[in-house]
Amino acid sequence: MSPALPGSSLGRTVRGTGPGLLLAHGAGGGIDANYGPVMDVLAAHHTVVGPDYPGSGRTPRAAAPLTLDGLADALVATAVEEGVGTFAVAGYSLGAAVAVRAATRHPERVTALVLTAGFAHPNPRFLLAARMWRDLLDADDPAALAGFLALVALSAPALDALGQDALDAALKTSAATVPPGTPDHVDLILDGIDVRDDLAAITVPTLVVSTTLDQLVTPYHHRQLSEGIPRARHAELVSGHLPFVERPEEWGALIGDFLRANDV
Repeated sequence: MSPALPGSSLGRTVRGTGPGLLLAHGAGGGIDANYGPVMDVLAAHHTVVGPDYPGSGRTPRAAAPLTLDGLADALVATAVEEGVGTFAVAGYSLGAAVAVRAATRHPERVTALVLTAGFAHPNPRFLLAARMWRDLLDADDPAALAGFLALVALSAPALDALGQDALDAALKTSAATVPPGTPDHVDLILDGIDVRDDLAAITVPTLVVSTTLDQLVTPYHHRQLSEGIPRARHAELVSGHLPFVERPEEWGALIGDFLRANDV
C-alpha cells in the first residue's frame, strides 16, 4: 500500500492541459532553471506540475535535512493538490532518483518515467565531485564554485566554443544565482542515495536519456538505470550535464515524443 501523502509546502508552477506530467529537478537547480527552456514544448500536450525543492525557486529552505522519501512524497502530493491524480514523471539528475522513488512508493499514480542525466547510486568519482561542490559552498566563494561547476557541468565542446566575454558573463550569472537550499540538496546526495533496489520494481514505460558528454553524472550512471529497469528504452543526447543549456530542442523532443508514443 502506498504511504499517505502529506500536505505539500512546495512552491510550484502549473502549465498546460492534457495528461499529467510531474517534473523533478536537479540539485542546486529549480524548475525554471532546469525545465524553463523546454516548458513550452512540454506544456503543449500535458498538464505540467513543476515543484521547486526546498531552498530553490519558489520554496523556502527546509529547517530539517531532506530525505529522498520525503521529497518524493512531497512532489507527488503537489501534483495531487493541483488536481492531477496520475502523471508521468520527468526527472533530471537528482530528480531521476526522486522520480524512481516516487514510482515505487506511489505506483498507482505514476504512468511513465523519463530519466535524464540521472543516477541510482553515486559512484566514488561522483561522490568526490559532490564533496568538492559542498566544500566550495562552505567556503562561500561563489566565483570558485561557478568555475568548478562550469568545468564539470558543461561539456568540453560547449566550453571550447565560448569566448572569454561569454564565459565571464556565464560565470558571473552562475555565481549570483546559487539557490540557498543547494547545500541541503548536495547533502542528500552525499548521504548515499541508493535506488538500485527500486529499479526492478518499475513497470511503467521508461526512457533513460544519457547525456553522453556528461562529466558530473557520467554515462556509467545512466547505463545503471537503463539496465536495471525492465524494458527501459535508452536514448543518447550529445550534451554535458546541462541539456537545457546545450541541447534544449532535442531534449524537449525526446521527452515529448516518448510520452506521446506511450499515450501518457
